[in-house]
Amino acid sequence: MGEEEQDLDLATLSDDELVLQMHDDLYDGLADEIVEGVNILLGREWEPYGVLTKALVEGMRIVGVDFRDGILFVPEVLMAANAMKAGMGILKPLLAETGAPKMGKMLIGTVKGDIHDIGKNLVTMMMEGAGFEVIDIGINNPVENYLEAIEEHQPDILGMSALLTTTMPYMKVVIDALVEKGIRSDIDVLVGGAPLNEAFAESIGADHYCRDAAMAVETAKECMSRRQGSAAAEMAGNG
Repeated sequence: MGEEEQDLDLATLSDDELVLQMHDDLYDGLADEIVEGVNILLGREWEPYGVLTKALVEGMRIVGVDFRDGILFVPEVLMAANAMKAGMGILKPLLAETGAPKMGKMLIGTVKGDIHDIGKNLVTMMMEGAGFEVIDIGINNPVENYLEAIEEHQPDILGMSALLTTTMPYMKVVIDALVEKGIRSDIDVLVGGAPLNEAFAESIGADHYCRDAAMAVETAKECMSRRQGSAAAEMAGNG
């Protein structure tokens, strides 16, 4: 980190330069600089949603791409996500006030018997970074926890993760319970975790297997655009 860089006064940058600098700062996991950048843009009459999408979401998208390509690793991504979270802390109440469009709602949790949460936390942060509302029910969740949370929050997407081969089959228990309750078709089920693969996801009746957090975000976006497409078609059909 050169002297010049540390002395960079964000307030002297033009909007475009500041947004690019914020992408760099997110990439480097610099939370204080992100908070400062968010405040400067808001002070320049930027809409909260514009700050979110152009500065933070786009910055996290770049982080996601490099994570997927093996240029960045989990610790760096967690730092970037924490910087994103710091910026979101300012934007969240403002977004709620302005009724900014939400990408969709996701419920996520690690299954019963499994206490691993780094991957899950990464997905949560990156999904929030992409504009999703995420309800994280934590680790070691029996089927009842999923069902209660689904009933309470009515999510569009359910994400389940497992890191142990012994806990993987529990995902099927949850999916079977959704089928039994008659709510399976209301929700897109995404599964992930190191020991999983496409064939396993298919065998338990999940909609999608996501090999990493960046892919989970892409997949969730596709699910939402499909849902919005079919909702629009339905409305047209009823019209």
